[in-house]
Amino acid sequence: MMRHYDFDTLYDRRGTSSLKYDFAMQRVGRTDLLPLWVADMDFRLPEEILAVLKERADRGFFGYTDPDSAYYDTLEKWFADRYQVRIDRSWNTVTPGIVYAISCAIRSFTKEGDAVLIQEPVYYPFREMIEKNGRVCVSSDLVLREAPELHFEIDFAELEETLRTSHPKLMLLCSPHNPAGRVFSREELERIADLCLRYDVLLLADEIHCDFIFEGHAFTSLLSLDERILDRAIICTSASKSFSIAGLQTANILIPNPDLQRRFGEVNAATGYSQGNVFGLAATKAAYDLGGAWLDELGAYLQGNLDFVRDYLKERLPQLRLVEPEGTYLLLVDFGNVVKTYGELRDLIQNRAHLWLDDGILFGRKTALFERFNIACPRSVLEQAFSQLEAAVKEERK
Repeated sequence: MMRHYDFDTLYDRRGTSSLKYDFAMQRVGRTDLLPLWVADMDFRLPEEILAVLKERADRGFFGYTDPDSAYYDTLEKWFADRYQVRIDRSWNTVTPGIVYAISCAIRSFTKEGDAVLIQEPVYYPFREMIEKNGRVCVSSDLVLREAPELHFEIDFAELEETLRTSHPKLMLLCSPHNPAGRVFSREELERIADLCLRYDVLLLADEIHCDFIFEGHAFTSLLSLDERILDRAIICTSASKSFSIAGLQTANILIPNPDLQRRFGEVNAATGYSQGNVFGLAATKAAYDLGGAWLDELGAYLQGNLDFVRDYLKERLPQLRLVEPEGTYLLLVDFGNVVKTYGELRDLIQNRAHLWLDDGILFGRKTALFERFNIACPRSVLEQAFSQLEAAVKEERK
Protein backbone atom coordinates (compact mmCIF):
# COMPACT_ATOMS: atom_id res chain seq x y z
CA MET A 1 0.00 0.00 0.00
CA MET A 2 1.34 3.44 -0.95
CA ARG A 3 1.34 5.65 2.12
CA HIS A 4 -0.06 9.16 2.05
CA TYR A 5 0.00 9.74 5.80
CA ASP A 6 2.84 10.05 8.29
CA PHE A 7 2.88 7.70 11.26
CA ASP A 8 6.63 7.83 11.87
CA THR A 9 7.05 11.38 13.19
CA LEU A 10 7.34 11.49 16.96
CA TYR A 11 5.51 14.54 18.28
CA ASP A 12 6.22 15.97 21.71
CA ARG A 13 2.92 15.72 23.57
CA ARG A 14 4.27 16.96 26.87
CA GLY A 15 2.80 20.18 28.14
CA THR A 16 -0.65 19.42 26.71
CA SER A 17 -2.13 18.03 29.96
CA SER A 18 -1.74 14.59 28.40
CA LEU A 19 -2.66 11.78 30.78
CA LYS A 20 -0.12 9.57 29.03
CA TYR A 21 2.82 11.97 29.28
CA ASP A 22 2.17 14.75 31.81
CA PHE A 23 0.97 12.86 34.89
CA ALA A 24 3.74 10.35 35.47
CA MET A 25 4.69 11.83 38.83
CA GLN A 26 1.10 11.76 40.06
CA ARG A 27 0.48 8.24 38.70
CA VAL A 28 3.73 6.35 39.29
CA GLY A 29 5.88 8.77 41.27
CA ARG A 30 8.58 9.27 38.66
CA THR A 31 9.19 10.89 35.28
CA ASP A 32 11.91 8.72 33.70
CA LEU A 33 9.66 6.03 32.18
CA LEU A 34 8.80 5.54 28.50
CA PRO A 35 4.97 5.36 28.43
CA LEU A 36 3.21 2.59 26.49
CA TRP A 37 0.34 2.16 28.91
CA VAL A 38 -3.02 3.93 28.41
CA ALA A 39 -4.87 3.18 25.14
CA ASP A 40 -4.09 6.56 23.60
CA MET A 41 -2.38 6.81 20.19
CA ASP A 42 0.65 8.98 19.43
CA PHE A 43 -0.46 9.77 15.88
CA ARG A 44 -1.59 13.24 14.82
CA LEU A 45 -4.99 13.49 13.18
CA PRO A 46 -4.90 14.08 9.42
CA GLU A 47 -5.28 17.61 8.14
CA GLU A 48 -8.69 16.99 6.58
CA ILE A 49 -10.18 16.28 10.00
CA LEU A 50 -8.23 19.03 11.73
CA ALA A 51 -9.46 21.51 9.12
CA VAL A 52 -13.07 20.78 10.09
CA LEU A 53 -12.29 21.39 13.77
CA LYS A 54 -10.39 24.58 12.98
CA GLU A 55 -13.28 25.86 10.90
CA ARG A 56 -15.69 25.04 13.72
CA ALA A 57 -13.48 26.89 16.20
CA ASP A 58 -13.28 29.89 13.87
CA ARG A 59 -17.06 30.25 14.01
CA GLY A 60 -16.56 31.42 17.58
CA PHE A 61 -19.71 29.88 19.10
CA PHE A 62 -19.57 26.96 21.51
CA GLY A 63 -23.04 26.78 23.03
CA TYR A 64 -25.23 23.76 23.68
CA THR A 65 -25.10 21.35 20.75
CA ASP A 66 -27.07 18.26 19.74
CA PRO A 67 -26.38 15.75 16.94
CA ASP A 68 -28.31 16.78 13.83
CA SER A 69 -29.59 14.77 10.86
CA ALA A 70 -26.25 15.09 9.05
CA TYR A 71 -24.51 13.53 12.07
CA TYR A 72 -26.86 10.55 11.99
CA ASP A 73 -26.51 10.21 8.22
CA THR A 74 -22.75 9.91 8.71
CA LEU A 75 -23.11 7.40 11.54
CA GLU A 76 -25.45 5.19 9.54
CA LYS A 77 -23.23 5.30 6.45
CA TRP A 78 -20.06 4.42 8.39
CA PHE A 79 -21.54 1.29 9.93
CA ALA A 80 -23.22 0.24 6.69
CA ASP A 81 -20.07 0.68 4.61
CA ARG A 82 -17.58 -0.73 7.12
CA TYR A 83 -19.56 -3.50 8.77
CA GLN A 84 -22.64 -4.03 6.59
CA VAL A 85 -25.00 -3.36 9.48
CA ARG A 86 -28.04 -1.16 9.64
CA ILE A 87 -28.53 1.20 12.53
CA ASP A 88 -31.49 3.42 13.23
CA ARG A 89 -30.94 6.90 14.63
CA SER A 90 -33.74 6.31 17.12
CA TRP A 91 -31.55 3.70 18.82
CA ASN A 92 -28.81 6.17 19.69
CA THR A 93 -28.01 7.99 22.90
CA VAL A 94 -24.94 10.20 22.81
CA THR A 95 -22.86 9.96 26.00
CA PRO A 96 -19.48 11.36 27.07
CA GLY A 97 -17.88 7.91 26.84
CA ILE A 98 -18.36 4.17 26.96
CA VAL A 99 -17.28 3.70 30.59
CA TYR A 100 -19.87 6.32 31.53
CA ALA A 101 -22.43 4.42 29.45
CA ILE A 102 -21.56 1.13 31.14
CA SER A 103 -22.16 2.75 34.53
CA CYS A 104 -25.53 4.07 33.26
CA ALA A 105 -26.44 0.62 31.92
CA ILE A 106 -25.62 -1.02 35.23
CA ARG A 107 -27.91 1.42 37.02
CA SER A 108 -30.58 1.17 34.32
CA PHE A 109 -30.92 -2.60 34.18
CA THR A 110 -29.79 -3.93 37.57
CA LYS A 111 -30.30 -3.05 41.21
CA GLU A 112 -27.87 -3.00 44.13
CA GLY A 113 -26.76 -6.51 45.04
CA ASP A 114 -27.45 -7.94 41.58
CA ALA A 115 -24.71 -9.87 39.80
CA VAL A 116 -23.10 -8.54 36.62
CA LEU A 117 -20.94 -10.86 34.53
CA ILE A 118 -17.57 -10.13 32.90
CA GLN A 119 -14.83 -12.24 31.27
CA GLU A 120 -11.45 -11.64 32.87
CA PRO A 121 -8.79 -10.72 32.02
CA VAL A 122 -10.72 -7.69 30.83
CA TYR A 123 -10.59 -3.90 30.71
CA TYR A 124 -10.52 -3.03 34.42
CA PRO A 125 -13.19 -0.28 34.45
CA PHE A 126 -15.73 -3.08 33.83
CA ARG A 127 -15.16 -4.43 37.34
CA GLU A 128 -14.79 -0.93 38.79
CA MET A 129 -18.14 0.26 37.45
CA ILE A 130 -19.89 -2.86 38.72
CA GLU A 131 -18.48 -2.64 42.23
CA LYS A 132 -18.67 1.15 42.57
CA ASN A 133 -22.36 0.93 41.75
CA GLY A 134 -22.95 -1.61 44.53
CA ARG A 135 -23.39 -4.65 42.28
CA VAL A 136 -21.67 -8.04 42.55
CA CYS A 137 -19.02 -8.73 39.93
CA VAL A 138 -18.75 -12.33 38.73
CA SER A 139 -16.33 -13.52 36.08
CA SER A 140 -16.35 -16.41 33.67
CA ASP A 141 -12.65 -16.24 32.98
CA LEU A 142 -11.20 -16.65 29.53
CA VAL A 143 -8.88 -19.64 29.25
CA LEU A 144 -5.30 -19.35 28.03
CA ARG A 145 -4.50 -21.93 25.32
CA GLU A 146 -1.07 -22.84 23.95
CA ALA A 147 -1.91 -23.88 20.39
CA PRO A 148 -1.77 -23.08 17.56
CA GLU A 149 -0.30 -20.01 19.28
CA LEU A 150 -0.78 -18.49 22.72
CA HIS A 151 -4.34 -17.14 22.83
CA PHE A 152 -7.43 -16.84 25.01
CA GLU A 153 -10.67 -18.75 24.46
CA ILE A 154 -14.14 -18.78 25.97
CA ASP A 155 -14.97 -21.84 28.08
CA PHE A 156 -18.61 -22.09 27.06
CA ALA A 157 -19.43 -24.86 29.54
CA GLU A 158 -18.08 -22.73 32.38
CA LEU A 159 -19.83 -19.65 31.01
CA GLU A 160 -23.18 -21.44 31.04
CA GLU A 161 -22.57 -22.74 34.55
CA THR A 162 -21.78 -19.21 35.76
CA LEU A 163 -24.93 -17.86 34.12
CA ARG A 164 -26.99 -20.67 35.66
CA THR A 165 -25.65 -20.39 39.19
CA SER A 166 -24.81 -16.70 39.60
CA HIS A 167 -28.01 -15.35 38.01
CA PRO A 168 -26.48 -12.17 36.55
CA LYS A 169 -28.87 -9.58 35.17
CA LEU A 170 -26.34 -8.13 32.75
CA MET A 171 -23.24 -9.36 30.90
CA LEU A 172 -20.48 -6.97 29.81
CA LEU A 173 -18.78 -8.22 26.63
CA CYS A 174 -15.58 -6.60 25.37
CA SER A 175 -15.58 -7.23 21.62
CA PRO A 176 -12.90 -6.96 20.26
CA HIS A 177 -11.45 -7.96 23.58
CA ASN A 178 -9.09 -5.77 25.57
CA PRO A 179 -6.50 -6.95 26.62
CA ALA A 180 -6.78 -10.51 25.22
CA GLY A 181 -6.84 -9.22 21.64
CA ARG A 182 -9.58 -11.64 20.61
CA VAL A 183 -11.88 -10.80 17.72
CA PHE A 184 -14.76 -13.12 18.45
CA SER A 185 -16.23 -15.01 15.52
CA ARG A 186 -19.89 -14.84 14.56
CA GLU A 187 -20.32 -18.36 15.95
CA GLU A 188 -18.82 -17.36 19.32
CA LEU A 189 -21.00 -14.25 19.53
CA GLU A 190 -24.12 -16.22 18.68
CA ARG A 191 -23.30 -18.80 21.35
CA ILE A 192 -22.78 -16.05 23.95
CA ALA A 193 -26.02 -14.34 22.94
CA ASP A 194 -28.01 -17.58 22.92
CA LEU A 195 -26.84 -18.34 26.46
CA CYS A 196 -27.82 -14.85 27.57
CA LEU A 197 -31.27 -15.31 26.05
CA ARG A 198 -31.64 -18.71 27.70
CA TYR A 199 -30.82 -17.32 31.15
CA ASP A 200 -32.60 -13.97 30.69
CA VAL A 201 -29.45 -11.84 30.78
CA LEU A 202 -29.08 -8.53 28.97
CA LEU A 203 -25.93 -8.33 26.83
CA LEU A 204 -23.86 -5.15 26.59
CA ALA A 205 -21.12 -5.15 23.94
CA ASP A 206 -18.28 -2.62 24.12
CA GLU A 207 -17.18 -2.47 20.46
CA ILE A 208 -14.81 0.49 20.78
CA HIS A 209 -11.84 -1.38 19.23
CA CYS A 210 -13.78 -2.60 16.19
CA ASP A 211 -11.72 -0.64 13.67
CA PHE A 212 -8.43 -2.36 14.62
CA ILE A 213 -8.42 -5.85 13.17
CA PHE A 214 -5.28 -7.70 12.09
CA GLU A 215 -4.72 -9.71 8.93
CA GLY A 216 -6.71 -12.93 8.68
CA HIS A 217 -9.53 -11.78 10.95
CA ALA A 218 -12.82 -9.93 10.52
CA PHE A 219 -14.95 -8.04 12.99
CA THR A 220 -18.56 -9.10 13.58
CA SER A 221 -20.75 -6.55 15.31
CA LEU A 222 -23.50 -7.62 17.65
CA LEU A 223 -25.63 -5.40 15.41
CA SER A 224 -25.37 -8.02 12.67
CA LEU A 225 -27.02 -10.76 14.73
CA ASP A 226 -30.71 -11.59 14.63
CA GLU A 227 -33.54 -9.52 16.06
CA ARG A 228 -34.02 -11.75 19.12
CA ILE A 229 -30.53 -10.82 20.20
CA LEU A 230 -30.80 -7.14 19.30
CA ASP A 231 -33.94 -6.89 21.38
CA ARG A 232 -31.85 -7.71 24.47
CA ALA A 233 -28.65 -5.87 23.55
CA ILE A 234 -26.83 -2.62 24.25
CA ILE A 235 -24.07 -1.84 21.73
CA CYS A 236 -21.47 0.75 22.73
CA THR A 237 -19.55 2.50 19.95
CA SER A 238 -17.25 5.47 19.64
CA ALA A 239 -14.74 7.01 17.24
CA SER A 240 -12.54 7.85 20.23
CA LYS A 241 -10.13 4.90 19.95
CA SER A 242 -10.08 4.74 16.14
CA PHE A 243 -9.12 8.40 15.78
CA SER A 244 -7.61 9.05 19.23
CA ILE A 245 -10.20 11.68 20.19
CA ALA A 246 -11.06 10.32 23.65
CA GLY A 247 -10.49 13.77 25.14
CA LEU A 248 -13.47 15.06 23.16
CA GLN A 249 -15.73 12.68 25.10
CA THR A 250 -18.31 11.40 22.63
CA ALA A 251 -19.79 7.91 22.31
CA ASN A 252 -22.83 6.51 20.51
CA ILE A 253 -24.81 3.96 22.52
CA LEU A 254 -27.14 1.91 20.33
CA ILE A 255 -30.15 0.21 21.98
CA PRO A 256 -32.70 -1.19 19.49
CA ASN A 257 -35.31 -2.14 22.11
CA PRO A 258 -37.33 1.07 22.76
CA ASP A 259 -38.14 0.16 26.37
CA LEU A 260 -34.49 -0.52 27.20
CA GLN A 261 -33.53 2.65 25.34
CA ARG A 262 -36.03 4.66 27.39
CA ARG A 263 -34.77 3.23 30.67
CA PHE A 264 -31.17 3.95 29.73
CA GLY A 265 -32.12 7.48 28.69
CA GLU A 266 -33.81 8.14 32.03
CA VAL A 267 -30.70 7.18 33.99
CA ASN A 268 -28.50 9.17 31.61
CA ALA A 269 -30.74 12.22 32.13
CA ALA A 270 -30.70 11.70 35.89
CA THR A 271 -26.94 12.25 35.89
CA GLY A 272 -27.56 15.76 34.54
CA TYR A 273 -26.05 14.96 31.15
CA SER A 274 -27.87 16.14 28.03
CA GLN A 275 -26.15 17.94 25.13
CA GLY A 276 -22.90 16.53 23.79
CA ASN A 277 -19.45 18.07 23.46
CA VAL A 278 -19.51 20.46 20.50
CA PHE A 279 -16.06 19.42 19.30
CA GLY A 280 -16.70 15.76 20.06
CA LEU A 281 -19.73 15.73 17.77
CA ALA A 282 -17.86 17.65 15.06
CA ALA A 283 -14.79 15.41 15.32
CA THR A 284 -16.84 12.21 15.23
CA LYS A 285 -18.67 13.32 12.10
CA ALA A 286 -15.50 14.55 10.41
CA ALA A 287 -13.63 11.34 11.29
CA TYR A 288 -16.35 9.11 9.86
CA ASP A 289 -16.83 11.35 6.79
CA LEU A 290 -13.19 12.00 5.95
CA GLY A 291 -10.97 9.63 7.94
CA GLY A 292 -11.46 6.28 6.24
CA ALA A 293 -8.29 6.37 4.13
CA TRP A 294 -6.21 7.54 7.12
CA LEU A 295 -7.64 4.75 9.26
CA ASP A 296 -6.88 2.11 6.62
CA GLU A 297 -3.25 3.25 6.41
CA LEU A 298 -3.05 3.31 10.18
CA GLY A 299 -4.24 -0.29 10.29
CA ALA A 300 -1.45 -1.32 7.93
CA TYR A 301 1.09 0.56 10.05
CA LEU A 302 -0.12 -1.13 13.23
CA GLN A 303 0.15 -4.50 11.46
CA GLY A 304 3.79 -3.61 10.83
CA ASN A 305 4.24 -2.69 14.50
CA LEU A 306 2.77 -6.04 15.54
CA ASP A 307 5.09 -7.86 13.12
CA PHE A 308 8.04 -5.96 14.58
CA VAL A 309 7.17 -6.93 18.17
CA ARG A 310 6.46 -10.55 17.27
CA ASP A 311 9.77 -10.90 15.43
CA TYR A 312 11.71 -9.08 18.15
CA LEU A 313 10.41 -11.40 20.86
CA LYS A 314 11.02 -14.48 18.76
CA GLU A 315 14.57 -13.54 17.82
CA ARG A 316 15.86 -11.68 20.86
CA LEU A 317 13.52 -12.32 23.82
CA PRO A 318 12.15 -15.84 23.29
CA GLN A 319 11.55 -16.26 27.02
CA LEU A 320 8.72 -13.70 26.75
CA ARG A 321 5.49 -15.02 25.27
CA LEU A 322 3.18 -12.89 23.15
CA VAL A 323 -0.53 -13.53 23.41
CA GLU A 324 -1.24 -13.50 19.69
CA PRO A 325 -3.68 -10.65 19.01
CA GLU A 326 -6.43 -10.69 16.41
CA GLY A 327 -7.37 -7.07 16.97
CA THR A 328 -6.87 -3.85 19.01
CA TYR A 329 -3.49 -2.10 19.27
CA LEU A 330 -2.85 -3.54 22.73
CA LEU A 331 -0.53 -6.52 23.17
CA LEU A 332 -0.44 -8.81 26.21
CA VAL A 333 2.94 -10.38 26.98
CA ASP A 334 3.61 -13.18 29.48
CA PHE A 335 6.72 -12.67 31.65
CA GLY A 336 6.24 -15.87 33.65
CA ASN A 337 9.48 -17.42 32.35
CA VAL A 338 11.48 -14.43 33.56
CA VAL A 339 9.96 -13.50 36.94
CA LYS A 340 8.08 -15.42 39.60
CA THR A 341 6.26 -12.65 41.49
CA TYR A 342 4.41 -9.46 40.69
CA GLY A 343 6.97 -7.51 42.73
CA GLU A 344 9.79 -8.87 40.59
CA LEU A 345 7.85 -7.92 37.46
CA ARG A 346 7.30 -4.35 38.64
CA ASP A 347 11.00 -4.02 39.43
CA LEU A 348 11.95 -5.35 36.00
CA ILE A 349 9.58 -3.10 34.06
CA GLN A 350 10.01 0.16 35.94
CA ASN A 351 13.42 0.09 37.63
CA ARG A 352 15.37 -1.84 35.00
CA ALA A 353 13.60 -1.36 31.68
CA HIS A 354 12.31 2.14 32.54
CA LEU A 355 8.94 1.49 30.93
CA TRP A 356 5.44 2.55 31.96
CA LEU A 357 3.02 -0.23 31.02
CA ASP A 358 -0.35 -1.45 32.22
CA ASP A 359 0.27 -4.37 34.55
CA GLY A 360 -1.63 -7.54 33.72
CA ILE A 361 -2.89 -7.81 37.28
CA LEU A 362 -5.17 -4.85 36.58
CA PHE A 363 -7.20 -7.02 34.22
CA GLY A 364 -7.51 -10.10 36.42
CA ARG A 365 -5.64 -12.30 38.85
CA LYS A 366 -4.61 -14.87 36.21
CA THR A 367 -2.53 -12.31 34.30
CA ALA A 368 -0.53 -11.05 37.28
CA LEU A 369 2.75 -11.85 35.48
CA PHE A 370 1.70 -10.25 32.20
CA GLU A 371 2.14 -6.72 30.86
CA ARG A 372 0.04 -4.83 28.31
CA PHE A 373 1.85 -2.84 25.62
CA ASN A 374 0.27 -0.06 23.56
CA ILE A 375 1.80 -0.30 20.06
CA ALA A 376 -0.07 2.72 18.59
CA CYS A 377 3.09 4.78 18.34
CA PRO A 378 5.89 5.42 15.84
CA ARG A 379 8.04 2.35 15.17
CA SER A 380 11.05 4.13 16.64
CA VAL A 381 9.32 4.23 20.03
CA LEU A 382 8.78 0.47 19.95
CA GLU A 383 12.40 -0.06 18.95
CA GLN A 384 13.53 1.99 21.95
CA ALA A 385 11.09 0.29 24.33
CA PHE A 386 12.05 -3.24 23.38
CA SER A 387 15.75 -2.42 23.37
CA GLN A 388 15.38 -1.19 26.95
CA LEU A 389 13.36 -4.29 27.81
CA GLU A 390 15.93 -6.61 26.26
CA ALA A 391 18.74 -5.04 28.25
CA ALA A 392 16.71 -5.34 31.46
CA VAL A 393 15.83 -8.99 30.88
CA LYS A 394 19.42 -9.90 30.09
CA GLU A 395 20.56 -8.13 33.25
CA GLU A 396 17.85 -9.95 35.22
CA ARG A 397 19.08 -13.35 34.04
CA LYS A 398 22.76 -12.80 34.87
